[in-house]
Amino acid sequence: MDISTLILWAAPIAAVIAIVYGILLIFWVMRQPQGTEDMKRISMAIQEGAKAYLNRQYTTVAIVAVVLFVVLVVGLGIKTGISFLVGAIASAAAGYIGMNVAVRANVRTTEAAKGGINAALNIAFRGGTVTGLLVVGLALLGVSVIYLIFKDLGALVGLGFGGSLVSVFARLGGGIYTKAADIGADLVGKIEAGIPEDDPRNPAVIADNVGDNVGDCAGMAADLFETYAVTVIAAMLLGFLASGHSLKAVVYPLALGAIAIIASIIGTFFVRWREGQAIMTALYKGIIVSAILAAVAFYPLTTALMSGVRMNGTLLNTTSLYFAALIGLVITFAMVAITEYFTASRFRPVIKIAEAAQSGHATNIIEGLAVGMQSTVIPVIVIAAGIGVSYFLGGGLYGVAIAAVSMLSMTGIIVAIDSYGPITDNAGGIAEMAGLPESIREVTDPLDAVGNTTKAVTKGYAIASAALAALVLFASYSQEIGRAMRFELSDPLTLIGLFLGAMLPYIFTSLAMESVGRTAGKVVEEVRRQFREIKGIMEGTAKPDYARAVDIVAKAAIREMITPSLIPLVAPLIVGFILGPKALGGLVVGAIVTGFFVAISMTSGGAAWDNAKKYIEEGRLGGKGSPTHAAAVTGDTVGDAYKDTAGPAINPMIKVVNIVALLIAPFLRTLKL
Repeated sequence: MDISTLILWAAPIAAVIAIVYGILLIFWVMRQPQGTEDMKRISMAIQEGAKAYLNRQYTTVAIVAVVLFVVLVVGLGIKTGISFLVGAIASAAAGYIGMNVAVRANVRTTEAAKGGINAALNIAFRGGTVTGLLVVGLALLGVSVIYLIFKDLGALVGLGFGGSLVSVFARLGGGIYTKAADIGADLVGKIEAGIPEDDPRNPAVIADNVGDNVGDCAGMAADLFETYAVTVIAAMLLGFLASGHSLKAVVYPLALGAIAIIASIIGTFFVRWREGQAIMTALYKGIIVSAILAAVAFYPLTTALMSGVRMNGTLLNTTSLYFAALIGLVITFAMVAITEYFTASRFRPVIKIAEAAQSGHATNIIEGLAVGMQSTVIPVIVIAAGIGVSYFLGGGLYGVAIAAVSMLSMTGIIVAIDSYGPITDNAGGIAEMAGLPESIREVTDPLDAVGNTTKAVTKGYAIASAALAALVLFASYSQEIGRAMRFELSDPLTLIGLFLGAMLPYIFTSLAMESVGRTAGKVVEEVRRQFREIKGIMEGTAKPDYARAVDIVAKAAIREMITPSLIPLVAPLIVGFILGPKALGGLVVGAIVTGFFVAISMTSGGAAWDNAKKYIEEGRLGGKGSPTHAAAVTGDTVGDAYKDTAGPAINPMIKVVNIVALLIAPFLRTLKL
């Protein structure tokens, strides 16, 4: 057995190790105490609401998936159809299982908070780690096993498409749900009724807690599952085409993923908090250790596996290729640091937004928009530098693909700290609703504040990785169309495609924002109705109808997600078959470029608005209840739809556009369009 075949088998083994360790963590989390009966009852309501929503969402997705499966089997063959189903099922499973663990870890985190920050952090992080390991484990297992069975890279594109389909629906539907519930609860509860966040008298409070999980846990899991899978697949396909069908170039991305999975598992053991240490530092230790271990192990792998490989006729320098892989890790750290700077309350951008709220609502909105736009500058420079350096180090676009794979190889540990966020958020909500002592909130509140930053950081990471992944997909599309095809700006078809592609993120996000607004309006009406008609809610002598609010949000979110989700599926088909492959290439590039800018500005700007409000709530600039706070709440409300719905949903949107273009490339080439 040669080294290529040996390493190929190492990928599914590493994936299985990740899944098994994730299962062991599930059993560990479930053995932890849940606290009082009130705490259990509240947690159960969140569990039931989240499960009911995801069941509805995946039922809708399943209908679309069955139709697409038939189309793919007829058009591209049974292998592609089966791969599509594997990708869709694995992506859905990662989000579904991870979410179910998260809604059970929340109450256990609340109970653990009685023992201090470290005890609560331990449960919350391990609960989030389950999602992270399932994402990378199922993605790498699906890709490697399908390749081992079919030996067909074209079929693997179907797997990426399956993950992309689930991702765009999960990201958008979950985002609409979480922010509509959050906005509706805040507008009536905080603003009109003057009651605290997570107050049990608010009829939308359970829906709000459910939304944290279906958006930031299940939605993010599907998003990064898809990004991870399609990046590895695109790198394999690009390596195969550019190297003259070398198995080594195909296997190398899988090997990087396998090594990083083991490194990430080891890194989770280093997440520990010490007295006087920042909680964020405890989480960052896990990422740093994982990255260092991966960086060390990448070198012997690269030199042993990739020696003698030619890329576009030129012999690869294995040391240079190794440095191209390191570029991906550098971009990961850069995006984490940049996103934290623009979204954490201790840095100037957030403080400026808070200070602007002293002048009123309008100036708070203006400053937030400005910070969001400014937050695109450094990430673009980092991505551009990363593309340029990895291109020259890695023998062309294959080097860029390897940098992207390396960056995505950290997905397991990154998703772990992201999923930690909704668990700690729910833990604080349960403490408030169950009427627990203030000492519990003194533990859960700082954990939750860090969770807001980790969610923002993960979104920045997801957007940057999506941009690199989309670029690799476009390179694969160019190779599939043929070397004779040139995309030139002097060609009107390419320019038309560029303009049409640049438009897509704007129409997509506008529809997503409108969906949040309409759904939030329904929540507002329902909460007002209950306050008006159910006597005794405000006095605490009657209980709100939580289930009614949950049902309203769930139905509206499912209905609202359909139209925007169809845009990235339909647009490439129309442009490709009517205007041809040059216009389709332009469409893909246009969507990548504007999508990256819109996504970064929305997610960073929205998170900055959120933390500016929290900065004021900590007692600064007048504190809670002041006119400054009221202005900041307005900014936070606008930012909610920005950072948790429209912005993050652009990631899967641009990748679906790319995947569909890649799938129809053989038809366009055959038809000579």
